[in-house]
Order: sequence, then C-alpha cells, then structure tokens
Amino acid sequence: MTSQEMKQEILRLLRRNARIPDQEIADRLGVEAAEVRAVIAQLEKDRQVLGYSAVIADGATGDDEVSAIIEVEVQPERDGGFDRIAENLSHFPEVRSAYLVSGRYDLRLSVVGRSLQEVAHFVASKLASQPGVRATATHFMLKTYKEAGIQFHEGEDYERLKVVP
Repeated sequence: MTSQEMKQEILRLLRRNARIPDQEIADRLGVEAAEVRAVIAQLEKDRQVLGYSAVIADGATGDDEVSAIIEVEVQPERDGGFDRIAENLSHFPEVRSAYLVSGRYDLRLSVVGRSLQEVAHFVASKLASQPGVRATATHFMLKTYKEAGIQFHEGEDYERLKVVP
C-alpha cells in the first residue's frame, strides 16, 4: 500500500467513524499504530482533517433547535467572485455550513436558531441586508432521515400510504 493509498484509507475510515482507535486502523491496514498516529497528525497539520464532530439525534440535546437550509442568490464581486461574500456570511454564528452550489441559487447555507422566528429574523435582519445578497429562499428542516452517512430511524417500520381510487 502506497503512502497516498494509506492516507486515503485513513480518511475514509475517519469519515465513517472519527472515534475509531488508531490501533484498529493499524490492524485493518496492516501497519503499526504509531504510523497511523503520524499520518493523522500530518493530515491535521496539512488541514486535510479540519476537525471532528458527532452526529446527534434530533431532540437529544433538549434545546429544540430549528434548522433551515437557506439558498442565497448573490451578485459576484469583481475580483472576489463568490468567495468574499460566502466568507462573510459564514462568520455568522447561526450559519453551520456554507456551500457554493450550481443551479438557480449560488450559495446554500445550513442555519440553526432557537425558533422559526429567530431564523426568520436572521434572514430578514442579517442575511438579506448583506452587500451582494440579491435573493433568498428558506427551507425549514422538518425531520432528519440521514446525516453524514448515518440513518436516524433504523428499524422503523415503513408503511406506504394506501392510495384509494
């Protein structure tokens, strides 16, 4: 296994389970745990691994956060394109994720708030007033089925709605 292949395999395993022990990775790859630790440290130093997070079940924290996907149409800047606007928007604490996307809208933001009104206030008072923002479309998240490759409702019986003519 080449060094590059080992890095790719370690990244794949960490993406699936960031808490996988170094020794388990080493056993799967047939290398020493110290070598795995060194590769992970280098990946972190090179900013190929930017952080680790947990996927939390809806309602588990008891804070009843409201999540929304907000699509944003922007006027690209002359020298900065979309980057400067996206960077500015990503600094708001309500914004969990920001992506440049193809399609009708240019940016897609994942936003959280304590209520529908708080998210709506964020859109009206902070987001829409930003230079370069031309239009927004807000989609509130109603239920999570899968996130980061993890099924939220495994084992639930699925019953198709009956269609009556």
